Amino acid sequence: MAEEELPGVLILDIGGTHGVLENLAALLNKHFHLITMKEFLGNKDKMSKKIQSIFVFECRPTIDHELLESLPNLKVIGNSGVGVDHLDLKMISSFGVKVTNTPHAVADSTADIGMALMLASARRLVEGNVLNFPG
Repeated sequence: MAEEELPGVLILDIGGTHGVLENLAALLNKHFHLITMKEFLGNKDKMSKKIQSIFVFECRPTIDHELLESLPNLKVIGNSGVGVDHLDLKMISSFGVKVTNTPHAVADSTADIGMALMLASARRLVEGNVLNFPG
């Protein structure tokens, strides 16, 4: 598929402090034409019609009324995390836009950390580490 045929997806940026991870951007790029917020803001008239989706990574970009009004062909907002508390679902749905998330994406990691914390607490690993390696 040519880049022009792919649906546009708005992301904050690729890499950097808050941007989509490079390997994730490479995966997204196979299915979407990635449009960064900087590109969008630099040419709103042209870009706004191409964007059909927003990919929210680490709560960015911020989804507000002004952004939604500027995207007439927006169909879905994909959130890369479990929760959607940072999204105003009522406002988003008033634009006819759907919201998705990844509810099981971090379930195993969360369970692993929970078990590690319980074992560390039960075995007093933190105190043992401090006693054996005073700083």
